[in-house]
Amino acid sequence: MPTSEILDALPGHQVIGTLPAAVTGIADDSRRVAPGDCFVAVPGFRQDARRFVADAVARGAALVVTEGEPLADVAVAQVLVPSARAAVGRLAAAYHRHPSRDLTLVGITGTNGKTTTSYLVDALLQAVGLRTGVIGTIQYVIGDERRPAGQTTPDALEIQSMLARMREQGIRGVAMEVSSHALVQSRVDDLTFDVAVFTNLTQDHLDFHGTLAAYRAAKRRLFELLEASPKPRRTAVVNADDPAGADMVRGLRVPTLTFGLGAGAVIHAVEHTSTMQGIRLVAETPPGRLTLTSPLIGEHNVMNLLGAVGVGVALGLAPEAIARGLGRVATVPGRFEQVHAGQPFLVLVDYAHTPDALERVLATARKITGGRLAVVFGCGGDRDRGKRPIMGEIAARLADRVWVTSDNPRSERPGAIVDEIVAGVRRVAGDPARIVAEPDRRAAIAGALAWAGRGDTVVIAGKGHEPYQIIGADVLTFDDRDVARDILMHREAESP
Repeated sequence: MPTSEILDALPGHQVIGTLPAAVTGIADDSRRVAPGDCFVAVPGFRQDARRFVADAVARGAALVVTEGEPLADVAVAQVLVPSARAAVGRLAAAYHRHPSRDLTLVGITGTNGKTTTSYLVDALLQAVGLRTGVIGTIQYVIGDERRPAGQTTPDALEIQSMLARMREQGIRGVAMEVSSHALVQSRVDDLTFDVAVFTNLTQDHLDFHGTLAAYRAAKRRLFELLEASPKPRRTAVVNADDPAGADMVRGLRVPTLTFGLGAGAVIHAVEHTSTMQGIRLVAETPPGRLTLTSPLIGEHNVMNLLGAVGVGVALGLAPEAIARGLGRVATVPGRFEQVHAGQPFLVLVDYAHTPDALERVLATARKITGGRLAVVFGCGGDRDRGKRPIMGEIAARLADRVWVTSDNPRSERPGAIVDEIVAGVRRVAGDPARIVAEPDRRAAIAGALAWAGRGDTVVIAGKGHEPYQIIGADVLTFDDRDVARDILMHREAESP
């Protein structure tokens, strides 16, 4: 990449030293620097990459981009910029020749529903013959290649690299989950979106954002990026039933489609039913009334379907094509996913890890349960502590029996997290026998499954698709679905 192109991508820069004619790549981790690379030293939230400039130069970096004062004793040229974090995205986009400009890119943000909506959008795009890619919480999909996701939205270098590979492989449509962290950290600033979707906003990530207002502002950033996009059909698709929906687009000059259950939304449900067999939805849309049948289970998925309908309308798809595509999504891993092992009761695994998500999942489970309802859940360590007692209250209010256990405790003491959740459970649960505090997650799941009888339902919430559990510095193999299935198979084998 010619150095002149680097400078063109970095407004407000200052050059210190003699620039090389070109660089061979871009890196923001000194351990990944190859000879001839440009190293971007980003002040981090946990570590400051400026401390590793010497290591980057020793590994062959030909140029350093950083912010603030010039660094002393650096043997290569430096380019000073107002924000090194923003520079990473700009350079990555320029290096890969702005791949998002050649793709139909749908960005999805919100507290809950991003993953399911991304699967639905992917199916929509495939239904009209596009090769597709997905970037999200569960996995990254590039054509036939699938790999587990490291984080919901990767860093800017990886995003641009993935999009470039998608373009090379003939992929034309991409569904992308966009986290609030990614928006604050400028990971997606240099993407050109065709459609931006807002699912909902409820309490989460306050350990990072500090306040709900800051969290809401982070989500709005996606729609500011949409407004700046040069795409001719750029459209916002916003949940009108959520109080924060109007905030996402207030004051922005961008075409907007609202969706919701009420008739005030542009795309709204005329009628809908949700059973264990799936969802039947009749929706009014600008191009006409649409009727679809989805195998997805749960009242909360009605809103996810309506949001995906909005994407289809925004992209100019016919109602028949929208219904056909959305009807293809039978399940989403770890989202209201059933575990079958011959038991006479229902076992559901769900990623619900926020108060709103837990309430929606348990409310849906209660509606479809003929017998009693149990829930097994915990809360993540080193994360928003304020939601722990709230989730405890919700569990006690909606379930007959509550097993409070560990999620990913990380550096926190598992018992301390459990105690904070139990405090909320006890505010609602009059009978102490309704509460079981068991920090060992496998033991808690086993206890709930042993308790359940014919016609009952057990919801195992919080981790969903995750195949691991983080305890301290250890990442242990643990998948709620596999653990539940193993326990159930032993139970059924031992039954007379």
